[in-house]
Amino acid sequence: MSMLTNLDLIRRVPLFAMLTPAQAESLADAVDKRRFKRGELIVEQGKKCDALYIILAGRARVVVTDRRAREVILATLQPGDYIGEMSLIDQAPHSASVEAEIQTDALVLGGHDFARCLLENHSTAAAVMRGLVGRLRSADRKIESLALMGVYGRVANVLLDSGVPNPDNNIRVIRDKISRQDIAKMVGASREMVSRVMKDFEEQGFIETKEDGAIWVKERRKVPR
Repeated sequence: MSMLTNLDLIRRVPLFAMLTPAQAESLADAVDKRRFKRGELIVEQGKKCDALYIILAGRARVVVTDRRAREVILATLQPGDYIGEMSLIDQAPHSASVEAEIQTDALVLGGHDFARCLLENHSTAAAVMRGLVGRLRSADRKIESLALMGVYGRVANVLLDSGVPNPDNNIRVIRDKISRQDIAKMVGASREMVSRVMKDFEEQGFIETKEDGAIWVKERRKVPR
């Protein structure tokens, strides 16, 4: 990353794909690069920070914590995803924390420059709107899953959503390690219950854990709700 200029990095971010050369150069002067260690908070639930963070490399998780310190993992963020736009738009504290799951590099854009970018480039504003709609739809699906599905269905959805399709067969592959505890936090169940569900799925042939830790999700079959 150190060999690339800010302008090079700006051009690699999908959110800024439609900027003119002049706009990209202006924005490059306004951004900084920051590295977050594994477990470090990028933004914190209940607090405000006047910046937009765009993930360049690494992986982060969106986590909500209640007053009893119970956690729910809402989403996993990958390179190209951005953090903090909701708080910048409505000036309210962050509704969730975002934690670096592994070492994560990000571009940091101040709130004033973010607002200027939206005003000067309608395509960027439209991209932010599409991102917000996508997150709202994802939240709707999660609410529906929690309200209408049993643990088997919720775990199956997490596995299917986490896998990448293999074009050679009807298999989705999960390469990034995902622990039973993390799945439990995603589906609102205990770790012990998730372990039982995963064992049942392995016995049914729905999933297969490989020697390298990858999980093969073998087919989209009907699971109990």
